[in-house]
Amino acid sequence: MIVDSHCHLDRLDFDKLDLNLDQVLDKARAKKVEHFLCVSVTLEQFPSMLDKIKHYDDVSASCGVHPLDQKDALNKQQLIDLASHEKVVAIGETGLDYYYSKDTHAVQQASFVGHIEVANELQKPLIIHTRDARVDTINLMREHKAENCGGVLHCFTEDWDMAKKAIDMGFYISISGIVTFKNALELKEVVKKIPLDRLLIETDSPYLAPVPYRGQTNQPAYVEDVAYCISELKGISFNELAKATTENFYSLFKLAAKG
Repeated sequence: MIVDSHCHLDRLDFDKLDLNLDQVLDKARAKKVEHFLCVSVTLEQFPSMLDKIKHYDDVSASCGVHPLDQKDALNKQQLIDLASHEKVVAIGETGLDYYYSKDTHAVQQASFVGHIEVANELQKPLIIHTRDARVDTINLMREHKAENCGGVLHCFTEDWDMAKKAIDMGFYISISGIVTFKNALELKEVVKKIPLDRLLIETDSPYLAPVPYRGQTNQPAYVEDVAYCISELKGISFNELAKATTENFYSLFKLAAKG
């Protein structure tokens, strides 16, 4: 069995997929995906996201504000209130993205710090998005004691040095379909170095569909392709990779119901 540790089920284009949510989940379950973590990107859209997934026992939720959706200062009390829901197993996604947004660094940093503080208060792990912000991401994690709540650097595309610093703080590294891309040479080398007990897999659906589906709408069933690619890179069996990443998921997201 495998787990999709990061997907956006509420953002799937069901018309393009020619499937509804029940069918999307059933298609993934047929590929032995036993759990799905549906990740929040705004607090305003969180209630509607939760409403879509609340009836599925094998779907958990996170609550947070993506750094590229951070237009105003974070409302910490609102985050605490929403993230206290029993379906919520993690805080985020949060973090820093300096690639697209050059003029919001201060707002992103303040929001990231707020998310770390809430995660520590609620004792729920962080889901961190980081792009072109290696130094600031690690520094803020250290300064605000992110190791106390733990978490994951999701859809990781940075270098081994950053991965190791996060791992040394007790964090996990999650790999998406990007690892299957031909030009992801540095990432492939990083994946080879990540200890098996610190590794997670994800789709980040509906984005970043792996080869051979690249360019199409991504969906949780395709996490199997990510797992196969990583098992080949690490020279281990698919079953060994599946077992380790599934155990890692439940070790990190302790409130997620096991399949």
